[in-house]
Amino acid sequence: MIDKLIRKILDKKSCVLVGLDTRLEYVPACIVDRYCKGNITFEGASKAILEFNKRIIDMVYEYVPAVKVQIAYYEMYGPAGIEAFRNTCQYAKNKGLIVIGDVKRNDIGSTAEAYADAYLGRTGLINTKEAAFDLDFITVNPYLGIDGIAPFIDACIKYDKGIFILVKTSNSSSAQLQDLQVKDKKLYEIVAQYVDKWGKKLKGQNGYSSIGAVVGATHPEDARHLRNIIPNAYFLVPGYGAQGGTARHITGCFNPDGLGAVVNASRSIICAYKNPLWKDKFSSSEFDKAALAEVIRMKNDINEAILKSKEVDLCPEI
Repeated sequence: MIDKLIRKILDKKSCVLVGLDTRLEYVPACIVDRYCKGNITFEGASKAILEFNKRIIDMVYEYVPAVKVQIAYYEMYGPAGIEAFRNTCQYAKNKGLIVIGDVKRNDIGSTAEAYADAYLGRTGLINTKEAAFDLDFITVNPYLGIDGIAPFIDACIKYDKGIFILVKTSNSSSAQLQDLQVKDKKLYEIVAQYVDKWGKKLKGQNGYSSIGAVVGATHPEDARHLRNIIPNAYFLVPGYGAQGGTARHITGCFNPDGLGAVVNASRSIICAYKNPLWKDKFSSSEFDKAALAEVIRMKNDINEAILKSKEVDLCPEI
């Protein structure tokens, strides 16, 4: 799976990850009114969100390798929202995009196995198995240890999938736990060492593993340090854009080959039509065009920063 992601990154010369963290208030009235005339329901809201997502996917899919869909923004609309999540993910896959489900799941033993079956594998039915969501990657919480991680690794091996394990997250209070000193190391460094160990059996032909790490753009020095600890792990980098991370902040997430990370932006892309940079150029009904303009700006911004810092060809021949 990691080789598939890398191929798309190289083909599109882009490591931009579009975060479809869609709330109803992000959706322009021209769409909301179509489904929620005078009475906003979970069903209407979910249909409006799905149409919004589809239009953004239609506009950006030729320019980005993947999307990240945060399930919390769909769970809040109940069963209809979960269906919008599933349909959004399937629509993106049908457009040829890699789909990362930001679900941050984990539990122990058989419960972790059930999560892995739900999002990466197959659910057992009478005399058959069916995929419930069939995502390409998901995010996973490591803080239950190997018995909570092993079912996800097994699913990656069996179904050719991938996971991104939380290592150093972008939120300001991440240091409260992740930076705790444990003997001579910080806790996030120990987690990173486990990610490196767990990922060895899932290395692809490009030398990277399908077991990756979530490393926030808002902690650039920590990211640079982690790049040395886990050189073969792909980083999922949140925090660019609305959370304050810049292209300069994330250059340490990449290896000398110019690979090693996908950089997520959510609000700064899907709400670009509200941004002063784009609002005078695009109306609210052209939110998808504004999203594409921001994707291209972000792509160029990051590529230029990587080139300056690494002095490498972003698209080496493999």
